[in-house]
Amino acid sequence: MFLLRIDDLDRPRLQPGAEDAILRDLRWLGLDWDEGPDIGGPHGPYRQSGRRWRYHQALSRLRRRGLLFPCRCSRRLLAAVSAPHAPAPLYPGTCRNRQDWGPEQGKLPSWRWRAPSRHCHVPEMLRPAPEGWLPTMVGDVVLRRADGFVAYHLATAVDEMAMGITQVFRGADLLPTTAVQVALMEELGGMPPRYWHGPLLLDRHGQRLAKRAGSMGVESLRQAGRDAPAVVGALAASVGLLRGRQRLSAAELLSELDLPRLEAACQTTSTLQPEGLSVGESNHPLG
Repeated sequence: MFLLRIDDLDRPRLQPGAEDAILRDLRWLGLDWDEGPDIGGPHGPYRQSGRRWRYHQALSRLRRRGLLFPCRCSRRLLAAVSAPHAPAPLYPGTCRNRQDWGPEQGKLPSWRWRAPSRHCHVPEMLRPAPEGWLPTMVGDVVLRRADGFVAYHLATAVDEMAMGITQVFRGADLLPTTAVQVALMEELGGMPPRYWHGPLLLDRHGQRLAKRAGSMGVESLRQAGRDAPAVVGALAASVGLLRGRQRLSAAELLSELDLPRLEAACQTTSTLQPEGLSVGESNHPLG
């Protein structure tokens, strides 16, 4: 079962029409889903903005157990919270003993998770599985920012559990921060899914494609005259799933795809640079 969820919590960064563009691009590529924001299903709502009550409920549970503490460190230290693609430096523990949850000079604190003193193992299927001692592996991460926004890690962990996600295939850039989500799921009494972190598509400068960097997306390829079979074939060939550049639909690729070929491709290719092809980023969980 393929479940499509829209991660739209960071409201200031949302672009008008972005969700419609995602759905349109996925359908153009020949992908469909069993549950999602446009067709509904038993695990909705399928936009994170409609699931906030779940995140605040989880925060309350963690706080009652003494696993959160208020943090009043500068925004510079917290800047990485809204961008899940790279791990932030370990928090030095400056506010770990504070208990002042109220406003101070008109400002509320952020809420940090007090990393438990235990071991964590990420169930990663394609790459060496990250594991280690949580305080030195992930540290005390922010789960709720001072402006009230819930952090990506908490929202993702809560949603994977509530939606019954068992398999997640996503970009390798998210692997370094996966331990936070796994540990949170375990702390909240859930079972983490198995992860498959595949290689990334990079631009000609070797940088990860991202909307924030102005990378060309699927719409640009469509306007340039590319059709879906050409794009799907080029991407499949770039990771070694096809020999040479072939045209085929997403359904045809799926019918030919087997796990050993996928594992071999992802283990031997860390980055993808198909000539003349750029696509945007997306993070869609597989269930």
